[in-house]
Amino acid sequence: MPYYRVVGEIPRKRHVQFRRPDGGLYAEELMGEEGFSSDSSLLYHRHLPTAIVKAEAVTQPAGARLEPNLPLSPRHFRTQELAGAGDLVTGRILLAGNGDVRLSYATTDQPSELYRNSMGDECVYVQRGRVRFESTYGAIDAREGDYVVVPTGTIHRWVPDGQVNVLAIEAAGHIRPPRRYLSQYGQFLEHAPYCERDLRAPAEPLLAEGEEVPVLVRTRGGLTRLFYRNHPFDVVGWDGCLYPYAFNIEDFEPVVKKTHAPPPVHQTFEGPGFVVCSFCPRPLDFHPESVPIPYNHHNVDSDEFMFYVGGDYSARRGSGIDVGSVSLHPAGFTHGPQPGAVEAVIDAVSRGVTTTSEMAVMVDTFRPLDLGPGALACEDTDYAWTWAR
Repeated sequence: MPYYRVVGEIPRKRHVQFRRPDGGLYAEELMGEEGFSSDSSLLYHRHLPTAIVKAEAVTQPAGARLEPNLPLSPRHFRTQELAGAGDLVTGRILLAGNGDVRLSYATTDQPSELYRNSMGDECVYVQRGRVRFESTYGAIDAREGDYVVVPTGTIHRWVPDGQVNVLAIEAAGHIRPPRRYLSQYGQFLEHAPYCERDLRAPAEPLLAEGEEVPVLVRTRGGLTRLFYRNHPFDVVGWDGCLYPYAFNIEDFEPVVKKTHAPPPVHQTFEGPGFVVCSFCPRPLDFHPESVPIPYNHHNVDSDEFMFYVGGDYSARRGSGIDVGSVSLHPAGFTHGPQPGAVEAVIDAVSRGVTTTSEMAVMVDTFRPLDLGPGALACEDTDYAWTWAR
């Protein structure tokens, strides 16, 4: 994260004695990235965070297999048709992925068990509903439109308030704001489309009691359930630059040009081998002869995964795309507006339309995306031919 925070009680100096009211020592835990060479935080536990009493292997859930996008074609998936099962961790339905990122959909009203992803950061986008994110750092109340960024190794759980639908982006490394938005010291620059004030992090400790508390742990070797002697939510305070946070898509500030701007102006986060972009309501392009709609384009180095989360998709009218849809446009395929969309938007502008209401979350990957069982189960198989009609 780009700036320093303090939550709860901490000692004046790092790595010095910090005593509990009964005279014993709090247990210090460093959560750090890249081998002590990048962002970190220090957490102070009532009990040893290393004290486990049991470990058991967990069978990998069935249905996590990926298949190549063959024959190569654009795809349309209707996530609205996917039935929820499990929780926001075990109930994730794999849509697409590669060695850098896995993209899953989940819908549930069930709380998850405690979970730690030790393979990489996660970015969970809340499409619908409200959910409380609870962790060793504290809690965040997430709502529709929130991205919740969870650092690698964070013990946490999700507690929905009714039905909630999410897109889970699981990275093989770290998810961060784009470097071009930050100064050399980590502050958001004036041209960045969001800043520190837009980020919501835990504001106070979240303390819980318990013994032999199970935590599901994902590593590159598979799944394990560790049982901790004491509840991991025993942190009385922490400080540093590494912590979970939420950012709402409504707080993204779109860049507007006279003519149509390409997707990099919508970039929100970057990860290893992929970027995340937010398409938000904005003024239409204002050159008197502009074509205020995406031009046909061929991203020769990227697969484009677009999750449509709200608004009106003028450029996609006639394609079957609607709220809850996912389009996948792979490298090797030129894509753009549906037939007649350009003329329709120009006509709308001539009648006084000045804004677009579309909202979407896009993940562009720099290696091909393979298809998961969830995508194949809800595919609109006619989509590839809609430009030829």
